[in-house]
Amino acid sequence: MKERTNGNEAISEHGAFSQADRDAVYQAILARRDCRSFLPDPLPAAVVKRILVAAHHAPSVGFMQPWNFILIRSIEIRERIKRAFDRADLEAARLFPVERRSLYQSLKLEGILESPLNICVTCDRNRNGPTVLGTTAQADMDLYSTVCAVQNLWLAARAEGVGVGWVSIIKIDDLRSILGVPDHVVPVAYLCVGRVAEFAPIPELERLGWLDRIDLDRLIFKDRWGEAANDPIADANDQEKSRDDFSIEHESSDLTRRLK
Repeated sequence: MKERTNGNEAISEHGAFSQADRDAVYQAILARRDCRSFLPDPLPAAVVKRILVAAHHAPSVGFMQPWNFILIRSIEIRERIKRAFDRADLEAARLFPVERRSLYQSLKLEGILESPLNICVTCDRNRNGPTVLGTTAQADMDLYSTVCAVQNLWLAARAEGVGVGWVSIIKIDDLRSILGVPDHVVPVAYLCVGRVAEFAPIPELERLGWLDRIDLDRLIFKDRWGEAANDPIADANDQEKSRDDFSIEHESSDLTRRLK
């Protein structure tokens, strides 16, 4: 396949990135972690800006860009958020069976006070008026678009060596009250952001046995729900190494080969 040069990057005639750039994208995806423990070091403003630029370039329905980003550094506000988390966490613990409750209560599920920055990503459901292209048949597409922004933010942060932890055990009404979010705006994600001592080789909940990663082949259907996909996608296992063999410590040049 022929490649053309665009600046310092080699781009194929079909628009594919160079091998090194493809490796970097997949490495960010596979090495992303939900972080709960943070170092106190402040993040440089330029790094935060780059992460937010990535978030702002997420796909959005009708190009409505429904997101806002509330940057929270105030200790007073974060202490109120932490108390809201503690209340919701206590309620959540009671919902799990006794045999799971002790493991749940041992998990560290937030870094609200120890991370140098918290970010609340919101969705303005009134942005661009009552009728938005792409939402007329599926009204929640603005919320899904905002989640795409969260994912962009998360992957860009990983590329920058910045950890992100999504804290979902907080009631929406508490976030609205503490952060002054108006009724037509939905707090979608409350994120803890900062440098971390390390990025774990596998997700923490997987390591601790909370749940295992589901085999991808079980999740791929053909044409209709529940129909096994006996096609090259599902049959590619004999041509690739298992995801469990992948280690983020391996040379990145091995990465794309492992995913083919």
